[in-house]
Formats: sequence, structure tokens, C-alpha cells
Amino acid sequence: MIIRNSNKPKFSSTVIALLIVGIIAAVACGASGGKKNPATKSAKQAPLAPLSYDPNLSFAPLVEKVSPAVVNIKISKKVKATGFGGPSSLFDFFFGPRERGFGRPDGLPDYAQKAMGSGFIIDAAGYVVTNHHVVDGADEIEVTLSDERVFQAEVVGSDERTDVALLKLKEAGKLPTVQFGDSSALKVGDHVVAIGNPFGLDHTVTSGIVSAKERVIGAGPYDEFIQTDASINPGNSGGPLFNLSGEVIGINTAIARTGQGIGFAIPSDLAKGLIDSIREKGKVVRGWLGIVFQPLDEPLKNVLKLKDTKGALVTQVNEGSPGDTGGLQAKDVIVAVNNKRLNSARDLPSMVAGLRPEQTYPFTVIRDGKEKTLNIKIGTMPDDIGSPNSTQEKTDTNKKLGFSIAPLDAMSRSQLNAESLSGGVVVTEVNPDSHAAESIQRGDIITEVNNMPINTLESFKAAVSKTQIGDDMLLRIYRKGAWTYAAIRIQ
Repeated sequence: MIIRNSNKPKFSSTVIALLIVGIIAAVACGASGGKKNPATKSAKQAPLAPLSYDPNLSFAPLVEKVSPAVVNIKISKKVKATGFGGPSSLFDFFFGPRERGFGRPDGLPDYAQKAMGSGFIIDAAGYVVTNHHVVDGADEIEVTLSDERVFQAEVVGSDERTDVALLKLKEAGKLPTVQFGDSSALKVGDHVVAIGNPFGLDHTVTSGIVSAKERVIGAGPYDEFIQTDASINPGNSGGPLFNLSGEVIGINTAIARTGQGIGFAIPSDLAKGLIDSIREKGKVVRGWLGIVFQPLDEPLKNVLKLKDTKGALVTQVNEGSPGDTGGLQAKDVIVAVNNKRLNSARDLPSMVAGLRPEQTYPFTVIRDGKEKTLNIKIGTMPDDIGSPNSTQEKTDTNKKLGFSIAPLDAMSRSQLNAESLSGGVVVTEVNPDSHAAESIQRGDIITEVNNMPINTLESFKAAVSKTQIGDDMLLRIYRKGAWTYAAIRIQ
């Protein structure tokens, strides 16, 4: 049915009757001296003010202002051919890369794999922010500006955990820039604009709103993404998410493959400190507390006599760690870091990581039902598991197994969400050309070898020593919160 508006007012008999009743009621009220019923007085409420909306709202001035600082990134890296016909083989297209020894001739030449992404300039000298996964392993990086100028770039440093990277354009100067804004000021429903290079389509602009904040998508310990319905597609990675003031409040980094109109961005408040650290030291230096913690639930809240579940319950304090030196104890509930309150336990890793090492900050804890402030001097987080400078002990098993391992210490348990495990060893490196690469991943925790429990490096070495080249070995693995088995062949 189509309802059309008419310019002429029409009154039905029912409306006329209601008007008459209203007039009679008004007369009656006047006759009673204008007294109002107190019961009806409290029921009246002021109407809600209508929300203002500008039908002529345009993002054109914003886009014109910030677009010159948004760049397209093209990378090239050498990849080993996987079968007949090189990387475009129809067999590989439909069935995936072939396993070693199955129709794969030796001596195939490497080929250059191309990829694209986005980024934005934060310094006129040519510093560009993008995603780690955009430039990871790149042999050549080419950056194109909106005015079609092209620069070669090199990686200053990057961080896999938070997926941020900083590039430096060669022979660049006096370039247009954009600035980071305050992502904590964002509200769900705020307008945002994304600019990037989706599917290679140069400087594409999309808009939407903030759909959610502090969204957890299983990406790691610093998992608190901005969710937006501004269209984000492959090629947008590393590009900026702007507020209406033209400030970068997020770095577009992920999409929901099973849904439409759902994208995720790294909050600017998290990225700013990381980028500063990379620029100053060539790598990310995070604050470190040296504790293990867990989220609160209703039963714990009631037992500990807390007002709510907004906090992190300390379950272990590593001896000699900054938390230990600063006076933290097991069963403390951390509710604020540097005077900023936690909304949940998952806020704690990113809040601590953003603190400057060797500086002292106040930590508010609840101990025995009372709030207490501890002044803790923050340490420097040990290097990433498996990084070249890692101080963790390793065992050189690459030649025989195709991967390396390290002890599962308290820090590793916290990083890998494996606080419940009492034993095991963690995989730190995997040789991509080994048989193990098909089923073993960096960060896997091995708890059994051929049904033998593994608690230490020594027990792992003992189990491996009982195997010979050509033997198959069964591993029980804890991976990202789930258990799995893997069989690998000793080489």
C-alpha cells in the first residue's frame, strides 16, 4: 500500500468528538479553580530533544585535507616455486601447494610474489605507518603518493604482536602528513572514514560508524580493536581510519571473512607508543610487570567481596620481577594503571605494555577488600618468543625435527593464554622447508611426545633421542586455547 500526503487537512467525526471532550475537560478544570491533580503532575516528562542531522553532510573537505598523506604500498618478495607451472599452476590453484616428493621437481626457480597494502605519512621526512603483515618478508617496497610520486622504502622496524610497522621513504622530504588522534574519545556510533588501496583501487574512500570498541578477535594479548562498518577490504591493510577532525584514530588491519561490513582497526592510543618506540630504537620496547593474572567472574567477585568484575586478579608474581619488587601479591585485584581504570582484565596487557620502562607508575589494587596504591617501576618486556635476540634458552633441533623449542615459563604462559598448563615446551621457530612446517606452528606448546609427558627441555630431548631418522613422531599440542595432535617424520 502507498500512503500519500495531502495538503488539505481532514477531520473525522472521532477527532471532532475528542476535541469536544477536551474542551469540556478544560472548562471543568477552570471551574475547579485551576487546581491540578498532584498524581498526574509527576507523570509528565519533558520530551526528548530531537537529534540534529545535517542532510548536506559531506566528507569531501575531510578527504581533500588528508588524502595527500595516504599512500599505496606495493611489496615484492622471493618465494620458492611449489610445483609444475610455477605459482600459477592449475594443480596448485585447486589443490594447494604439493608436498615434497609428490610431483615437485627439484631446481625450480624462485619467483617474485607481489602484494599490496596501504599506509599514511606521519612525518614530513617520509616516515610511513602500515601493518606488519603488509611488509613482512618484503625484499622491495614501493610507496606511491596521491600525486603519483613514487618512493622506494625500507622497514625501520615492525611488531608482529600488534601488527604495526614503520617505513622510511628514501630521498623524501617535505611530504604531507596526518596526525594521530585520541581513540579513547571515540564513542560507538561516531562517524569514521577509511582511505586505502582495496583490491589495488587507488585512494578509495569509504565511510561508516564505530560499531564497537575493545573488540576481541583472537589476535593476541593486545586484542582490543575498533570495529567499524566502513568498508574495509584486502589492500586496505595498514591504511588510516579517520575521525571527523581528520585525525587517525585507528590503523585498518583485519576484516571478518564470514560477514560483510565488519572491519577492525588498531586503536591509535595503542599504536602511538609502539611507533615512537620503533622510531627511537628500531624495535618495540614494551613495559613489563612480570605477573600472571586472570579475569574476574561473578563467583570470584562475591568471594573476594568486590563491587564488580572490572579488574585483573593476580594469580602469580614472578620472583624478582617489577611486580614483585613493587609489592604486588597473589590475590591482589588490579583495578587501575596510572590512574586509568580497567574495564576488564584484558585491558591490562596493553595498558602495561604502553608504559615506559624504567619509569614508576601508580597501580591501584584491591587487597583484603580495601583499595591500595602501589608505585611500581616498570621493567622492559623480554624479547618476543623466537626472536633473534631472545634471551630464552633454546635447543637446536632444527636439523632433525625442523623446529626449535624453548621452556614454557610464566611469561610464555601469559602470552599464549596457557596459564592452566603445568608443563610443556613452546615452539619458537619452524623451518619452512621441513616436513614439520605442514603441521607445526610457532607458539605451539608440546605437552606429549609419543605419549610421554613433556615438562622440560630435558624430557623433550630424552623423548626425541629414542627416535631415528625416518620414524614418525606423535605430538600432543596446545594451540590457541585448543588441543590437537600432529605427526611429524624425523629427517
